[in-house]
Amino acid sequence: MTLETTLAFLGGAAPTHVLRSRGVTQWEINRGVDDGRALRIRRGVLALPDTPPELVTAVREHARLTCISAATYYGLWRVREPAEVHLSRLERTAADCVNHWSRSVAAHERLPVVGLADVLVHVLQCRPEEESVAMVECALRLGRLDSGVLEARLRGRRNGKARAALAKVECSADSAIEVVARLLLRGAGLQVRPQVQIPGVGRVDFLVEGFLVVEIDGAAYHSDRQSLRRDRLRNNAAVASGYTVLRFTYEDVMFYPQELLALVLKVLAGPRVR
Repeated sequence: MTLETTLAFLGGAAPTHVLRSRGVTQWEINRGVDDGRALRIRRGVLALPDTPPELVTAVREHARLTCISAATYYGLWRVREPAEVHLSRLERTAADCVNHWSRSVAAHERLPVVGLADVLVHVLQCRPEEESVAMVECALRLGRLDSGVLEARLRGRRNGKARAALAKVECSADSAIEVVARLLLRGAGLQVRPQVQIPGVGRVDFLVEGFLVVEIDGAAYHSDRQSLRRDRLRNNAAVASGYTVLRFTYEDVMFYPQELLALVLKVLAGPRVR
């Protein structure tokens, strides 16, 4: 493989000794740097110009990505962009990075990322529930591992928070934003049934307290007329069947959760029309 294809295969950044072990010659390395096809990010470490910054940081620090920073490399949901890079390294990392010391499984076979079980353990130990539950729920839905693998690694008093978050994983959501909405509604003490099939209406995101349908329109919510008409028909069918319907957007859930919750509680406190 060429210098560029080898770097791309390894995620975009790699030490030069790894490149040479894969057949890239020193002459190709020097030529690639001189041509600007590869950047020397520190002595003995190269990266492609378009390599994601977090991967560059991991290789530069002789570490591996983990926790929320590793989500996209395993195809997992991520609720929001992390403010810091989360790494795993036995020694101290850069001041602007979060370091997770422990590892219990083999690392990713080619990328500078820790193994999936370690990624999920770290996110459960480190991040807020809405972020960790979303990542774990996605991994379990994809069949990447069993929850028992995580439970076995979360024993002891220090992991009480992580176990509490893991207990809220139920694999009912179709997206990260649905996980956040479910946790918000359940956190208010409401009876919430996700992904309920209603005759004549279809499957709804949430049925709250047995009569309030709550639908979450994600970031890529459709806006074409055919989809809009279909949603209006579903809403009308739900109302005609005696249900109350509230629809919220991604922005409502992520940026105005208290306003969302206040409206839900106001509807629940009002008169029911059957």
